[in-house]
Amino acid sequence: MALPIKGVQRLSLIDYPGRLCATIFLGGCNFRCPYCYNSKLVLEPDSLPTIPEEEVLNLLRERRGFLDGLCVGGGEPTIHRELPDFLLRVKALGVPVKLDTNGSRPRMLEELLKRRLVDYVAMDVKAPLRRYHEVVGREIPLSAIKKSISLLRRGRVDYEFRTTVVPGLLSKEDVLEIAEFLRGSKRYILQQFRPVRTLDPAFTRVKPYSREELQGLHDQVSHYFGECKIRF
Repeated sequence: MALPIKGVQRLSLIDYPGRLCATIFLGGCNFRCPYCYNSKLVLEPDSLPTIPEEEVLNLLRERRGFLDGLCVGGGEPTIHRELPDFLLRVKALGVPVKLDTNGSRPRMLEELLKRRLVDYVAMDVKAPLRRYHEVVGREIPLSAIKKSISLLRRGRVDYEFRTTVVPGLLSKEDVLEIAEFLRGSKRYILQQFRPVRTLDPAFTRVKPYSREELQGLHDQVSHYFGECKIRF
């Protein structure tokens, strides 16, 4: 089976830190985070046309010397068995790969790390562990989340942990608890919530935290990490 590539952004200045990259979006996800703004990718991936792998590879070939990375997002990329074979073809072109993941499939993540098929991993840490099922809308083994965090903290590749700060779903105390759990990690990103096309339409009416509120959270937790940023 082909990898279900449902979208391609031919140029991104923000998806892969320090690089000009193309970004692909894979259909399907094993989470149901109510604030997700890729709702069609999550709920109705089969309604979207599949873009051939070769089209993406040709894009990378044609723009060699200009693009210097590929970001693979979703949905959730690691639920697809076809992912390693595709990334092997990308790496054969000499293109660095960034993976965006929810960390729920540590065996797949470990395979990608061992085979050096990814160069940068951004893992979303959705909630304090005690509230994970509530926030992601699915029963998942918390051991999987902890395993993925452990794999990244071993430092085989560059990485970041990130949390989307959603008022009414995550309190400021929740964010502080997440940061305490991740203390000592290389990089932690506080992401501004975007009330656009959310999986649960009610979240389009949620007002994001202000810049001042996010800055206050950042100032409380930044000393836990090698690097801590706010991403708006």
